[in-house]
Amino acid sequence: MRGFSLLRLPLASIQRALVIALCVMFLAACGSDEIEEFDDGRGAAELYEQAKSALDAHNFGQAIVLYKGLQSRYPFGRHAEQAQLDLAYAYYKSNEPENVTATLDRFIRTYPSHPNVDYAYYLKGLTFYEQNISFLQRLVPGRRAADRDQGAARQAFDDFSELLRRHPESRYTPDARQRMVYLRNNLADHEIAVAEYYMRRKAYVAAINRSKFILETYPNTPSTGDALAILAGAYTELGMEDLKADSERVLAQNYPEHPYLTGKDPNKSFWRRIWVFD
Repeated sequence: MRGFSLLRLPLASIQRALVIALCVMFLAACGSDEIEEFDDGRGAAELYEQAKSALDAHNFGQAIVLYKGLQSRYPFGRHAEQAQLDLAYAYYKSNEPENVTATLDRFIRTYPSHPNVDYAYYLKGLTFYEQNISFLQRLVPGRRAADRDQGAARQAFDDFSELLRRHPESRYTPDARQRMVYLRNNLADHEIAVAEYYMRRKAYVAAINRSKFILETYPNTPSTGDALAILAGAYTELGMEDLKADSERVLAQNYPEHPYLTGKDPNKSFWRRIWVFD
């Protein structure tokens, strides 16, 4: 009986065999790591304490590994519940917003009556809030960063609103309320940026509609005066003198020092001059 030889096999068969062998070796290595890491008899309490120690030491990567291992081995009980919240925080500190929100959504669905569920709503809102406070906004003060996409700001506002609605007595509520004020002002400012864009493009009806939306949706924000000024300017361009006069009257009553009335051009500020992306 002749011995078996790889040389007698087609080249394609040899290549497939090598690929399969490498895959098996890789999976075996991964499996052995998991066993070494978590199949060592550590109980839920011990795993949780080790994960918490890593978290307190700002070793967020190790904390994530340990919390995930804890949830995998001990999916039930108080340690598993708290581990989900801690895992979300570790993801937050590791700048992994998608994993933060996925973990918190799962926690809220699974433990809607948990005594710390208010923290889940707060951390979720904070995650989107931090996404809204981008590097660009930290670098460039003022409105010109407000014309970027505001999806994260709206989601943060909604999450903080849910916290206030469900847990008005939460210790996180005062901070969430303050952040909502900022977000509301920022959303209004974003709408002003859009209305100004329409004015520059001579789309006066669109500018009027956007300004009315600001006055109805975000009243009593710093952008209210700008919305009234845009209304007056758009009505002027369209020759609607009565509506222009009404807008200017309300603007003068509430914002007598507004640049529209004093003749100062807000577009001549330093930041407006260097911003070239309109």
